[in-house]
Amino acid sequence: MPKPKSLEKERAYDRLLELILRGELSPEVPLAERRLAESLRMGRTPVREALKDLVREGVLEAHPTRGTFVRQLSLRDVQEIYQVRYAIEGLAAFLAAERGATQTLLDYGDDFRAAIAAPEASDVAKVYDRGAAFHLEVFRCAGNRNLLEIYRPIRLRFRIALGMPRHHDPDRVFESAREHLEILEAIEARDGARAQTLICDHLSKGLEVRTRLFQGAGGYGLAAAGAPTGGY
Repeated sequence: MPKPKSLEKERAYDRLLELILRGELSPEVPLAERRLAESLRMGRTPVREALKDLVREGVLEAHPTRGTFVRQLSLRDVQEIYQVRYAIEGLAAFLAAERGATQTLLDYGDDFRAAIAAPEASDVAKVYDRGAAFHLEVFRCAGNRNLLEIYRPIRLRFRIALGMPRHHDPDRVFESAREHLEILEAIEARDGARAQTLICDHLSKGLEVRTRLFQGAGGYGLAAAGAPTGGY
């Protein structure tokens, strides 16, 4: 029995996103629907629909005459994303503190403490990934579905543009782990104002890192080719 169309589109979406995250789709080359369908061994319809979804979410951009490309973010794009993050992540941290930390959120504390106590024994990429996941869990803990829906596409664009390749500045990654732990402890203490301030301070430091990255690399294209990043 054939899979429902919605499941096929979802599978195509996941496969395309995986290719983008691994850096296998160049921002300089237009995405050919037929070629993608053949390489993914899928029909063209679910691939076409998945591409439309990724364009709608801002991961890809479509040009009427040139085709569809992986979106490249400028420094201004990154700055504007951070402006939105200050607002919605600050609110999420505040609401999470009001509701109280879930056990899932509290579990991050053990990981952060272990990384801080023994950085030489920690996998930097895994510490980074855990920190990135922590931000999403704060939104879940906040208990506001609309806020989470606003955050998801912003997080996706940010993750694709600045999470590649998986090279990190270890010092900044472990500094971020300490900042994440402070945010978590404020949420656990139900101190909404402190949690909000701490997460905004953390984001401000992250923006400083990204600004230096862009300025030093001359833009996203070079940054994605190998400039080190750290924090989230």
